[in-house]
Amino acid sequence: MNLPNLHLFAFLILATGAFAADTPPLQPPPKAPPVQIVFDTDIGNDVDDVLALAMLHSLATRGDCKLLAVTVTNPHELSGPFVDAINTFYGRPNIPVAVTRRGPNTGQGKFLGLAAIKDGDAPRYPHQLKSSAESPDPVKLLRQLLAKAADQSLVLVQVGFFTNFADLLDSKPDDISPLPGRELVKRKARLLSVMAGAFQTINHNNHYREYNVIKDIPAARKLAKDWPTPVVWSGFEIGIAVPFPVQSIERDFSYTPHHPAAESYYLYNPPPHERPTWDLTAVLHAVMPDRSYFSLSPPGVVTVEEDGFTRFTPKRNGRDRFLIMNETEAARVKEALVQLSSQPPNHTAGKP
Repeated sequence: MNLPNLHLFAFLILATGAFAADTPPLQPPPKAPPVQIVFDTDIGNDVDDVLALAMLHSLATRGDCKLLAVTVTNPHELSGPFVDAINTFYGRPNIPVAVTRRGPNTGQGKFLGLAAIKDGDAPRYPHQLKSSAESPDPVKLLRQLLAKAADQSLVLVQVGFFTNFADLLDSKPDDISPLPGRELVKRKARLLSVMAGAFQTINHNNHYREYNVIKDIPAARKLAKDWPTPVVWSGFEIGIAVPFPVQSIERDFSYTPHHPAAESYYLYNPPPHERPTWDLTAVLHAVMPDRSYFSLSPPGVVTVEEDGFTRFTPKRNGRDRFLIMNETEAARVKEALVQLSSQPPNHTAGKP
């Protein structure tokens, strides 16, 4: 390189550097505000509810959602304390927990007893709620949350029986709100993400009657008929297509000697069994609907028939859609579910 060219080269470097110094660095797009979530569960009947609740706490720590309350449709005396113990484990002991008094009582199940276990004189999993009977009424709590929420702001996630949300629809005007339940939901909620039903053939059965529906068919029919906001259904076929990896249960929760999700999994059906991720998928879509984890069916209407079968009828501008998932999406979904459900609590982080 001759001398004039060398001078030109140096000039270009200096000019480029000056230009770069004057150019502000690229900023990431602003983070969306956290999704306002109410989680309704029949916890105790299957372990996917526990993993789904763990996911919500991880998403809250990340700032992706705010868990406002947990309402429970299993009225066993330990279901409320167990949820309270999970919330406390994740550093959020003040999240309200409300348990129905009238839903299908399916018993203690295999892992709710963890809420009563002590190591010496101390509870293994501390909690404040001593019995489900001490919890507030779910409908009253739901009306309170809806009444003080901004319009079209709440996302409701239902992964158990339809009892609480159907009762909410039937609720009357009161000192909490002058609106009846259906109108209150219509004004304040923007989405219901529900794990229920079946929208594909299950084991050669074209008339599959899914558990969450058939345990309280009148409530399921009420909600399917009268719910006033968009509804996205995660059918039985979605959860069974994404079994939770046994390696994660064995390894990813070992950062603490006792983890309520891992212990619940072992008590329910220990590895090498890989449990379907039904409830986790409804949570993932509710909080991250724009991440392309799932595809959606065309709009339509879901009706619950007298025997509990869920029938989808396509309809332009229909209220309902259901999740669809191909093999590529399933691989992404599995990775997301594992990472989120096994994320350690961050007790020093903000607790939205």
